[in-house]
Amino acid sequence: MVYRAIGQLVRYGVGKGLIRSADAVYTYNRLLEILALPGDCKENIESAEAKHTLHELLALLTDDACRRGVIKDTQGSRELFDTRLMGALTPLPSAVADRFAQEYQDSPARATDWFYDFSRDVNYIRADRIRKDIRWRSETEYGALDITVNMSKPEKDPRDIAAAGSAPTRGYPRCLLCSETEGYAGRADFPARQNHRIVPLPLCGEAWGFQYSPYVYYHQHCIILNTRHVPMVIEPRTFDLLFGFLRQFPHFFVGSNADLPIVGGSILSHEHFQGGNYEFPMAKAPVEHPFALDQFPDVSAGIVRWPLSVIRLSGAESEALTAAASHILDIWRGYSDKSADILASTNGEPHNTVTPIARIRDGQYELDIVLRNNRTSGEHPLGIFHPHEEYHHIKKENIGLIEVMGMAILPSRLRGELREIKKAMRENQPSPDPPHADWVKAMTKRYAAANRPMQTMSEAKLETALRAEVGKVFCGVLEDCGVFKRNEAGRRAFGKFIAAISA
Repeated sequence: MVYRAIGQLVRYGVGKGLIRSADAVYTYNRLLEILALPGDCKENIESAEAKHTLHELLALLTDDACRRGVIKDTQGSRELFDTRLMGALTPLPSAVADRFAQEYQDSPARATDWFYDFSRDVNYIRADRIRKDIRWRSETEYGALDITVNMSKPEKDPRDIAAAGSAPTRGYPRCLLCSETEGYAGRADFPARQNHRIVPLPLCGEAWGFQYSPYVYYHQHCIILNTRHVPMVIEPRTFDLLFGFLRQFPHFFVGSNADLPIVGGSILSHEHFQGGNYEFPMAKAPVEHPFALDQFPDVSAGIVRWPLSVIRLSGAESEALTAAASHILDIWRGYSDKSADILASTNGEPHNTVTPIARIRDGQYELDIVLRNNRTSGEHPLGIFHPHEEYHHIKKENIGLIEVMGMAILPSRLRGELREIKKAMRENQPSPDPPHADWVKAMTKRYAAANRPMQTMSEAKLETALRAEVGKVFCGVLEDCGVFKRNEAGRRAFGKFIAAISA
C-alpha cells in the first residue's frame, strides 16, 4: 500500500509538471530515502493510478512514517515531514524563476496565475486547510465587510511547544520572511520550507522577492519582501516601491503595514508588503469629502467614507502621488491635536504613522493613506486607537493592513464559541462563555425589543443573526482604530488636519 502511494505521489508530480517523466525513478528513490524504506518494484511508479488526493497521499505516507517510528506523531513533526516529501517534487528556485519570467512575457496576470497554481500544487499553500476557513459578508453603514474565521493555522501541540522551548536559539533564518527560508528544512520552532519558492523581483533598483502567503486570506494573497533583513519603515521611498510594483503587476493591489507597534503587522523586523488580486471593501468605499492640495495640482484628494481615517489620492503620474503622500506623511508624523487624543510623540517615542495601499483604477494611480497612532493610556493600555476592551471577546489583536481594508481575521476559537452561543440561545440559557456574556445579553435584549426573540428563530436565521452581530463588532473595532472619530467633533478635527496639509 505505501509503495503504491509513493508511486501515486510521483505520478502526481509528473501530472502537475513539477517533475519530468525522465525524473520519475530518481524522485521515487528520493522519497524512499525520506521514508526510510527499502526499494520495491519499478511497476509501482508506472502503474500507479490516482486513487487519492494529494492531501490523502501525504497523510497516508506520514501516518506510515509515524507508525514505523521514522518521526514522532505530533502536529509539528508531521508538518515538517510532509513538507520534506513535497520538497522532493519541487523544482529548483532557478527553474521556477525562469518559468515565471517566461509566463510574464505573455502577461503579468498569466505569470501570477501560474505561480499561484504552482504554490498550491507543491502544497506550500495548503488548500485543504484553507477550505475550512469560515467566510461571510456583513452589511454595515460603510458597505459590506468581509468576515473570516481563520481555521487554516493549526493549533500547536503542547509537545511541540515544549520542544521549541528547549531547542537552542538559532539565528538562521533570521525570520519567516528572510529569503534564506527557501528550501529550509525547518525545526521545532520554525516551519519547513522545502516546497517554498520566491521569485526575484527588482523594485526601483533594489532586490526584492515575490511569493504567496501560505495562509491565503484572499485571492492570490502575495508577499513582496526585501531580500535584506531590514525593519519596516514608512518613508517616501515606500510609496515609490508600491508604485514600482504596480507598474509590473497592474492587476494587483499592494500595501504596507505601518512601521510602529500596535498599529503595525505581526512582523516589524523585516520590510515587506502585501498584495493580491482582490478588491477589498475599503477600495469600494467612496470619497465623501473632496479637497484640494494646492501644491499638487495634478493630484485629486479626498476623505474616504470609512470607519478609519483615510485620505485617498489619485492621478495619472505616480511621481506626483509620491510627492503628495510624502508631504502628508511628513506633516502627520509631527501632528498633534489634544482634542482628538492625538499626540505625535511622548517622551521622545513617536506615535504617528500611516498604512498606505496602492492600486490602479481606470488607468489612474490611486493611493489610500490610512492615518494611524499607537499611543496608549491608563484607560486603554493596549492602544487608544486599538480595539477597545468591549470588543476583545471577538477581536483583541492588532489591526493590520488586511483588517484596515475591511477584512476581519478572527481566531479559530470563535467557531466553537458561536456554536455554543447558538445552543444556549435556543435553550434560552445565558452564554456558556463568560467573555461573551455581556454581548449575548445585550444582543438578546435588543432582538426581543424588536419582537424578534432569538430563542424562537430557526437554526438558519439564528446563524444569520449571529454573523451579522459579529460584523457589527468588527465595524466597531475599525471605528475604534480611527484617529478622527466619525462624529461632529471628529469631523472638525479631521478638517483641521486637512487644512494643515492643504496650506
